[in-house]
Amino acid sequence: MLKRVLIGLIRSHEHTSDRAKDPKLKSHYYRLSKDRAWEEVSSILKKMKGYKVLHEVQNVGEIVMEKKTAVGRTMDITIQVVGTSPGSTAVDIYSASRGSLGDLGANYRIIQEIYSVLDRKLASYKTS
Repeated sequence: MLKRVLIGLIRSHEHTSDRAKDPKLKSHYYRLSKDRAWEEVSSILKKMKGYKVLHEVQNVGEIVMEKKTAVGRTMDITIQVVGTSPGSTAVDIYSASRGSLGDLGANYRIIQEIYSVLDRKLASYKTS
């Protein structure tokens, strides 16, 4: 946790990927077709309190959202829904703070919050 805050003093963005060193920043996979995953993820994100979906581009699998923090900063969040095989889809998240200061780990926490909600709602489809 302290490491995240220290990194957050200088960095104002965070993202997930297959190659992430931090296991909590690895891509999440679901046993769903890309279209079905898109519908599920889109629906779940639209219901998340405190987040606002700005636009969706289904053919490229991108959902753009924003979240305003308690201190008034705006976080820009991009969710990628990528079909990896006919019955499997990966979800990656990029979160960035507007402004020049670091985020004190806020983007990291936002990614964990979104993944937590997706994993809970899509538990029966989650793969390791």
